[in-house]
Amino acid sequence: MDINYIVSIMKKICETPSPSGFTQKAMETVKEELESFGIDVNFTNKGSLLALIPGKNPMPTKALAAHIDTLGAMVKKIKENGRISFTPIGGYTMSSIECENCFIHTGDNTVYTGTVYSIKPSVHIHDDCRTLERSLENMEIVIDERVSTADDVLNLGIQIGDFITFDPRFQYTKSGFIKSRHLDDKACVAILLGLCRHVVESKISLKNSVQILITNYEEVGHGASSGLMPSIKELLCLDMGAPGIGQNSSEYAVSICAKDSGGPYDFTLRNQLVKLAKDNNIDYKVDIYPHYGSDTGAAIRAGFDIKFGLIGPGVYASHSYERTHRDSIENTAKLALKYIML
Repeated sequence: MDINYIVSIMKKICETPSPSGFTQKAMETVKEELESFGIDVNFTNKGSLLALIPGKNPMPTKALAAHIDTLGAMVKKIKENGRISFTPIGGYTMSSIECENCFIHTGDNTVYTGTVYSIKPSVHIHDDCRTLERSLENMEIVIDERVSTADDVLNLGIQIGDFITFDPRFQYTKSGFIKSRHLDDKACVAILLGLCRHVVESKISLKNSVQILITNYEEVGHGASSGLMPSIKELLCLDMGAPGIGQNSSEYAVSICAKDSGGPYDFTLRNQLVKLAKDNNIDYKVDIYPHYGSDTGAAIRAGFDIKFGLIGPGVYASHSYERTHRDSIENTAKLALKYIML
């Protein structure tokens, strides 16, 4: 599998803004890539992308899913001093976005730049700069325009409800590390694109077609609540593993999730994935994530009668400025390929 392609398309989609509810442009990029491989694409009414990797049996029993939507924000209030109060999209700490460059997307497709600050950002002015709680009410966006009143901002065309996105700052180092916002879950979308490209160009003959589902509302909890074909018996989601203190995951291995905050994953499918990894010398880690949910949970709560599993690259500092390694990307891609070839 072409890891260089996967990293290249990962960069492209990481740099395409797509917070939950504002994913059309990123979805179009994914659509164009799949169609360039000769794979047909459709969309659900909600906007999830549907595709099939062709196999001898046209009716798929397996689905692979990843989500294109990311964290972000919306304009909540325009302050009298021309600053912007915002409401988060998805779950992240305010400290993780402090001093981050951002973009405000207006209804007429104008984009303004700005920076996220606390309301007391300077140690030269504020006694409590260091100790001020980084809570939502203490954060604001300073627009890169000469504005000093609410009317000044409104005259730019900025309105309540406009989407706000964060600068991903994508980097790929010589040592193989990939650093960016939104590796959750654009790293896995890129892996799926690389997988599709590899199967088609290598003319791999699959026993059964495989459904590809790219969802657009995972970060807010209902991504894969629709879109799975009636013939699907197993759903394997590709989403990040979370290495850190007390965790077993690694930035160099594929993570296989045993349990998250919604409960255990399917034991039979998990064991099958572990066996595939062992048999094919794929570096893997089984782990449990106490504050984590995925599209499998949305699918199960929606009533789909399926076995469900989750694998993904180890992504350090999740929901912040994230980091992984090309080895983890490669191990995840290899395991996903072996899974669909069964």
